[in-house]
Amino acid sequence: HGKQWYQRRVPITAGGDIVDIKGCGTVTSGMPYKAYHGKTGRVFNIAKRAVGVIVNKKVRGKILAKRINLRIEHINHSKCRDDFLNRVKKNELVKKEAKASGTFVCTKRAPVNPRTSHTVKGKGIVVEEVCPIRYEFIA
Repeated sequence: HGKQWYQRRVPITAGGDIVDIKGCGTVTSGMPYKAYHGKTGRVFNIAKRAVGVIVNKKVRGKILAKRINLRIEHINHSKCRDDFLNRVKKNELVKKEAKASGTFVCTKRAPVNPRTSHTVKGKGIVVEEVCPIRYEFIA
């Protein structure tokens, strides 16, 4: 309950950071307009208590890059690149090991194959057939 402290917020240290916009109801100043809530953008300006964020907004079939200013309570660091950066680190290690052993390794992502077909069997369970009730017209 109550207002959040600045120490609890993750500080934005550099322009270019990717952030998620999430309006915090305890701080009413510097709130994002409802169209920007839940969007992801890139920081372009850092002020004392606020940051400038570039966000894409769809306006009449066009996607415009909008620049908005928000207080730091209304943004969070985005985790959208974490998976990508972890994959890059893992691929570099795999390539290094493959180069040392003299083998080739493919680091491309491959789609997961569908599961094989199987029959689900219940042990001692009576199968109940579910069907809709017939409509009866009462005049």
